[in-house]
Amino acid sequence: MIVIQNMGSGSPARHRRRWMKGIRWSFLLGLMVLIYGSHAPLIALTKVDGQVPFSSSSCVVLIELAKLLLSLVTLLFTSDLSAQRGSLTLVAPYAVPAVLYALNNNLVVLMQVYMDPSSFQVLSNLKIASTALLYSFCLGKRLRPLQWLALGILMGAGVCHSYSSLDLGDPGRTEDQASPRIHITAWGLVLVLVYCFISGLAAVYTERVLKSQQLPLSLQNLYLYVFGVAINGVSYISSVGGKQGFLEGYSAAVWAIVAGQAANGLLMSVVLKHGSSITRLFVISSSMLVNALLSWGLLGLQISPLFLLPSSMIGLAVYMYYK
Repeated sequence: MIVIQNMGSGSPARHRRRWMKGIRWSFLLGLMVLIYGSHAPLIALTKVDGQVPFSSSSCVVLIELAKLLLSLVTLLFTSDLSAQRGSLTLVAPYAVPAVLYALNNNLVVLMQVYMDPSSFQVLSNLKIASTALLYSFCLGKRLRPLQWLALGILMGAGVCHSYSSLDLGDPGRTEDQASPRIHITAWGLVLVLVYCFISGLAAVYTERVLKSQQLPLSLQNLYLYVFGVAINGVSYISSVGGKQGFLEGYSAAVWAIVAGQAANGLLMSVVLKHGSSITRLFVISSSMLVNALLSWGLLGLQISPLFLLPSSMIGLAVYMYYK
């Protein structure tokens, strides 16, 4: 007897599940864009007499510690700890991202010697290209020509946005009033290329580790942030020492930064586990627009007419890549 399957059975349920999944992802990505975009304006709100009153390295330690504790709490409530067995071969790979991000944090400081901050802001958009190339080669993901074009447009949007925010100086000002001259040395160019490569490598490597191990994400985060707390804790002790108290200068805005960045780090692990490093790029690029709008609304900064160009380019890139 020939049995003809009912192809329509369960279709409404599948559509509803797919629709609900899309809603959850949209909410998650929108929340991440908002948190990323609010980071710089929040830092500006903490300044006292133009200076950041707290230790940035202690803030990073607290962010890593918050992510570690939240991962532990989630693991305790969602997984059977007796069934989880860790070994050196399982845990060791999670040290690599922590080391890579620590290297990049130090590179950002070192690069200021060889270039001005505006040049770094523009050139750092090259990490979109480095992440895409590493994503393709290291993870074996084949991108369609239209997707490569979309990523090129996304990188161009970042450059346009960075350029629109540059202070190119006023010809009428005297030399003493002028802004620092835009410059970059050969060493600066080499360092920014290394920075972009490490940034892409860290994201792609983390995605590979999270997807290759069949472990609860909360346990993987626990492994990841143990190394993050340790490495950043050593960095804080070596850079600050006793010159400034650990919580000196903290305000409600600083604690909002800690909470937001901790939440964003955990949400990013969800994206890398169930999405991709490319999705991360779109989140970071889209946050530039939120950053500009919040800076205008909260800080009174002017938005350049060029703002509409990168906004349109990011929207076009998203449409082309996920079409």
